[in-house]
Amino acid sequence: MIETHLLTLLIFSPLLALLPLILFPSSQERTMKGAVLALSLIPLGLGVTLFVRYYGTGGFEFQEIIPWFQGYQIYYRLGVDGFSMPLMVLTSLLVPLVILSSWTSVHQQLRGYLALFIFLEVGMMGVFASLDLFLFYVFWEAQLIPMYFLIGKWGGERRIYASIKFVLYTMVGSLLMLAAIMYLYYAGGKSLSFEDLLSLNLPLNTQYVLFSAFALAFAIKVPLFPFHTWLPDAHVEAPTGGSVILAGILLKMGTYGLVRFAFTLFPRAAVDFIPLLQILAVIGIVYGSLVAMVQPDIKKLVAYTSVAHLGFVVLGFCSLTHQGVAGANLQSLNHGISTGALFFLVGMIYERRHTRLISEYGGLASVMPLFAVLFLIVTFSSIALPTTNGFVGEFLILLGSYKSQPLFTAIAASGVILGAVAMLWMVKRVFFGAVTSEKNKALLDLNPREITVMVPLIILIFVIGLAPGLILKKTELTVTKFVQRFQALENQ
Repeated sequence: MIETHLLTLLIFSPLLALLPLILFPSSQERTMKGAVLALSLIPLGLGVTLFVRYYGTGGFEFQEIIPWFQGYQIYYRLGVDGFSMPLMVLTSLLVPLVILSSWTSVHQQLRGYLALFIFLEVGMMGVFASLDLFLFYVFWEAQLIPMYFLIGKWGGERRIYASIKFVLYTMVGSLLMLAAIMYLYYAGGKSLSFEDLLSLNLPLNTQYVLFSAFALAFAIKVPLFPFHTWLPDAHVEAPTGGSVILAGILLKMGTYGLVRFAFTLFPRAAVDFIPLLQILAVIGIVYGSLVAMVQPDIKKLVAYTSVAHLGFVVLGFCSLTHQGVAGANLQSLNHGISTGALFFLVGMIYERRHTRLISEYGGLASVMPLFAVLFLIVTFSSIALPTTNGFVGEFLILLGSYKSQPLFTAIAASGVILGAVAMLWMVKRVFFGAVTSEKNKALLDLNPREITVMVPLIILIFVIGLAPGLILKKTELTVTKFVQRFQALENQ
């Protein structure tokens, strides 16, 4: 039964964690949090099961098809392949870590805070598993609401501005995508099944319009330059857990949507639009790295490096080569691990000093040596140092992209150096030299709970960096099938 309905269990099992929020009184806050954390491990166990039992056949596995609105041919249709499986497993890991990381930092309206992450996990899982566009859109919109309230209620001083900006940007793209979905419903014989839509032979001009609607919605979510301006504000104002989920999972919905729907459903339009996407990706890589270098706030610096890193992911998918697409798919996972870890670490130091200004720190390596070591390891992953997960993904992206666009690849490669400069210069100012503030001399190093949050991510950084085949073998046939679709188009 578990394997037959594994995806449904993955999507809705997080709701079990609502029970302690309902049953325990406020006076038993610690017990309530412990029960929520324990129940949040159920989706993690199911995520591990998904990874182990996923065979990588190239098609959709663990499919579930149940009539929903039968008169309108709308189905509850689920399935995963090599693009969606890694992101679902990552989602199942990050949510329990977010709950654990919030143990001492959130007390105001704790029930609401935890409930929003539970609903957010349901929405994220649903997005990656849906194979019916109506169902996909329901989950796509559903995850917007919890993140809006997380930023707007538990965020920083400018939280209202950041949350409204986040929703407005995303809603503009979503409405265009909804219009395109409605057109496809009638053009596709009143079916929104992904596999049915693959057989549609739409005129090229129609593909241009529909691709533009889908691609804009997903480009805003990534976010690609110049649609990135909502992201730094959302990251800076969001609570630590919100920033981790935003960087680790929500941004990947954009890259996932591009490759799953925009590229695959409208391949001829995609080929013509790819040069534009490559230009925007390269601009985002260089721009994001340069702007990160001058940020006075650690969290905002990491946010701008995300713009650069996601530019690499889009560049890899746009290469339409096996190496480039495989690298982009792996880097989507890697970015969630490394950038999620960075936001966890920034949150840990903020909880101690209540400031993220680089100028307020200095010499922390002598005061918090374990924190410094872990921060440096995650930084090495972020800047793609060999033996870390980031190196494998970026190397494959550059290798595959060079085959299709050598000039863009050369410019993008400079972004690797600029991004490293931004991160390492920040590390130098925060951790090395003399302790410049008396307030920093009494800071405590990481406690066991914080170490527990970081250990799984540090392990993944090295496991993927040293044995990337564990992921690449499971996604290989999916990538091959995707690339062959475009190769067949060239041969027509």
